[in-house]
Amino acid sequence: MRVPRPRSLAGQLFAMQIVLVAAVVAGCALFSWFTAHGEAEDAAERQAMATAVAVAGSPSVRAAIREPDPTALLQPYAERVRRGSGVDFVTIMNPRGIRWTHPTPERIGETFLGHIDRALEGETFSETYTGTLGPSVRVVTPVYDGERIVGLVSAGITVESISARVQRQLGGLLAVAAGAVALGGLGTYVVNARLRRHTHGMNATELSRMHAYHEATLHAVREGLLMLDGARRIALINDGARELLGLGTDVVGRSVAELGLPAPLTGALLAAEPRVDEVHLTADRIVVVNTQPVASRGRRGTVVTLRDHTEIQALAGELDSVRGFTEALRSQAHEAANRLHTVVSLIELGRVAEAVGFATAELELAQALTDQVVAAVGEPVLAALLLGKAAQANERGVELVLTEDSQVDDGLLPESLAPRDLVTILGNLIDNAVDAAVGTGDRPRVTVAARAVDGSLVLRVRDTGPGVDTASTEEIFERGWSTKSASGHGLGLALVRQTVRRYGGSIALGRSDEGGAEFAVRLPLRTVSEVPA
Repeated sequence: MRVPRPRSLAGQLFAMQIVLVAAVVAGCALFSWFTAHGEAEDAAERQAMATAVAVAGSPSVRAAIREPDPTALLQPYAERVRRGSGVDFVTIMNPRGIRWTHPTPERIGETFLGHIDRALEGETFSETYTGTLGPSVRVVTPVYDGERIVGLVSAGITVESISARVQRQLGGLLAVAAGAVALGGLGTYVVNARLRRHTHGMNATELSRMHAYHEATLHAVREGLLMLDGARRIALINDGARELLGLGTDVVGRSVAELGLPAPLTGALLAAEPRVDEVHLTADRIVVVNTQPVASRGRRGTVVTLRDHTEIQALAGELDSVRGFTEALRSQAHEAANRLHTVVSLIELGRVAEAVGFATAELELAQALTDQVVAAVGEPVLAALLLGKAAQANERGVELVLTEDSQVDDGLLPESLAPRDLVTILGNLIDNAVDAAVGTGDRPRVTVAARAVDGSLVLRVRDTGPGVDTASTEEIFERGWSTKSASGHGLGLALVRQTVRRYGGSIALGRSDEGGAEFAVRLPLRTVSEVPA
């Protein structure tokens, strides 16, 4: 048996609103009916009051009372007044309450049914009393002949007549109430139809469950998720995006341009067209950005996903270095085989002395660079990096030189300075310098200086290349700058500056004495507890 699906949230609200509108209209109609009934009674009292006072003040009434047979004169007069004024009865009586007039002639001469004591004292008053015509709102007033009360006048309208008047108004009241219910129902239907479209016909339980899943998903996904509205303000952001972009908890509703992100990353987030797997740098991370515009009823927004590639990029850099070392070793092995063949050939030709001299010269040349690096740089990571880069540079026809004043003792670098970050900084600077020096002059050369000065590790890399315009210093450290192509896909210098800043250091660009570029990096030699998290 299929379990019936609960009514949608829009349907539930529609039913509740219809009931509420009907109840409000019914209450207003009931209130209006009671108000109209009360107003009708007040109007009947005023009408009766005016009629009774007018009759009591009429000279013809006083004159008729003096006659031997007042009824003969007063009964026609009272009936004319009753019909003309719209009241149900006009009764004129003597001070004892004996009727001289009555709408029913048979009742003439009988005692008036009602109170007359207050009227005999000279007061005009009203009351609701049940007489011969039934319950009525009546007014009793005295008739004066000089200072003496010679009669009484009572005029009134029956409660039945008053109810009939209210009932004649009730039709219009019901029509207005029905119109109000219909108009309220139509407005409620329009509003709830819009709500139904926005909630996709789901009920409250489904919406609550979806919201719970939505919140759990946002916090569980480690990738960054960012949703921008049509004005490029942040509509939604998860914990991963806050961490990757270094944002606080109060960014929802703020424009992307106000977040202080790097200009290339801000441009990617503000772009109207999709972006696919773009690499961007933040203050201390490398993120891969994907954006997808979304159109919803004419209002465009953007969904942005962010992936952290900081570790992957570092590993890729190390892998590139390993590949370079491998290529250098392959080249050195090939070169060593050529030299070994030369030595063997000299021996076979009987030129032993020349063979020994050739082999000794090659060994001294290779050993000299190794001894220089090992003597100056006791830190194994730096030493291995310099030897590997020297082999790579030599393979490309560039001489790598370590300055004589270079000195970095083993154990000098703190544990907080990760070896991979040191490879990122110095490796990228040397690679760029070698690229710039290749094919320039008779002796292309890259000079490296590494030493500890005033509690800081100072690294200097200069080349004999064409140099870099120092006016574009800030530009060259942006992602995408490169001297290799106009399109620009460079990431090395941007990674260097990011890593240097993470350790609280600085990097500067200048022109070397040899005409090329010179990069100077200064890294504080702090203890682990002093390094920024």
